[in-house]
Amino acid sequence: MVSMQRTFAVSALAAAMAFVSVAHAADQAPASPLINQINNGNWLDPKEAESLRDELYYQRAIHAYMTMLPALNVIGMRDGSEREFSAGYNVLPIWKQRMDSRTMVPSPDADVIYAMSYLDLKKTGPLVVKAPPNVIGMFTDFFQRTITDVGAIGPDRARGGLYLLLPPDYNGPVPASYFAFKSPTYNVFLFFRTIMAKGGGKPDPAPAVKAAESTRVYPLWATEKDAKPMEFPDASGKPLNMMYPTDNEYWTKLKMFVDYEPVEAIDPELRGVLASIGIIKGQPFQPTDRQQELLKKAVETAPKMILANRQLGREDGRHLYYPDRQYENAWAGGTAEWMQDSYLDVNQRANFFQFAYSSAPAMVMHTTGAGSKYPFTARDADGKFLEGSHTYKLRLPPNAPAALFWAVSAYNITDGTMPETKQLLPSTNGYYDIPKQPDGSIEIWFGPDKPTDVADAAFIQTIPGRNFLVALRLYGAEDAFYDQTWKPDDVVKVK
Repeated sequence: MVSMQRTFAVSALAAAMAFVSVAHAADQAPASPLINQINNGNWLDPKEAESLRDELYYQRAIHAYMTMLPALNVIGMRDGSEREFSAGYNVLPIWKQRMDSRTMVPSPDADVIYAMSYLDLKKTGPLVVKAPPNVIGMFTDFFQRTITDVGAIGPDRARGGLYLLLPPDYNGPVPASYFAFKSPTYNVFLFFRTIMAKGGGKPDPAPAVKAAESTRVYPLWATEKDAKPMEFPDASGKPLNMMYPTDNEYWTKLKMFVDYEPVEAIDPELRGVLASIGIIKGQPFQPTDRQQELLKKAVETAPKMILANRQLGREDGRHLYYPDRQYENAWAGGTAEWMQDSYLDVNQRANFFQFAYSSAPAMVMHTTGAGSKYPFTARDADGKFLEGSHTYKLRLPPNAPAALFWAVSAYNITDGTMPETKQLLPSTNGYYDIPKQPDGSIEIWFGPDKPTDVADAAFIQTIPGRNFLVALRLYGAEDAFYDQTWKPDDVVKVK
């Protein structure tokens, strides 16, 4: 009897305790989802924590590479130019016999005369640039944001004129009668293109060189006797490496740029990204051995990521010029500043600066007879990538809508450099007497060897086993281009 009473008492106590436990559980708040997701609310294993921090550092380095590529792109050009020709506001290298494949630079145009220099307003203060008439040009800061177009789309309207470039921290007087602009960076890129003449069935560069050599650059406050005389070294035919770095020099050059330019030149969020990998204005950049490895991995992987974006294309199709052609628009329907309707198109901007440079409103705006257009293609009519072992033909219908001239060029896909063939000038243009077809069209051929009976001026040599791009340039694009009543044929593989 006693045993039964004890058993009952124990059971009653257990039931009471269970009731209390259930009641207590009903009152207890549940754990948050993040506690359940991350290690039951505990710190991570130290090795896992270190691995994740390394991964974040690497991802930030990838982001920094892609967003800072416009700056490193032009820094590479400046450093390559100044190694050969020296620095100075009065030094304006001109490719007097046209730029060819011996100059390594992203997607150069061999069919105009290039004049390019790099101005340092921190050293000189305000600079005056006398621009020639009819130049196709621009000034950009060192993020390659356009300060102003020069020429038909610029304020001089192709008449030439005096441009005044002011440092970002300039607060002094601004004299009247100049086209005055303040640069967000101390460093400014001067990029002028002058148009050749037609002579003897081929381009004549002499008038374009003469026009470029009429450029003058001098400090605003310098007296005539103190202004340095202009120098116009001939850059043609010289082996020049003007490409951005492909190793950890990328980061050291970036650090030098961050230190040199004003804080306001880079927005705070991007400065935060740079700071997260150790690049802070005025502070030492001392990555650890492990961070050096991650930076090296980023500088090798980020270009592949950009190339993958270019290769696969956009899902929205905005990069296609035509609904029935393979040609692409480097701005994907955005502005020259890479703005789409509601966002900054960071992927498209990185795509562009991997293989090109210098974005300006004149390249994007619909300006009849004045702007420039650059439809390009990496694919043939069947959608297959162009490859240098094969022979291809491009037909341009009659009456190309270019008030100034048209040109066709081939480029390496990875960085926009010219294919290193014996041809040296992998391009042709409307200045040549290229035989026309019975309907008035023109055929341009591409391949490792020139087909029989094809004119020299109608052939562009390619490198077997290597992919390439074909770019069509229309200087002074006309309405037939904008309304698409004139369209270039796709590049066709010839069997």
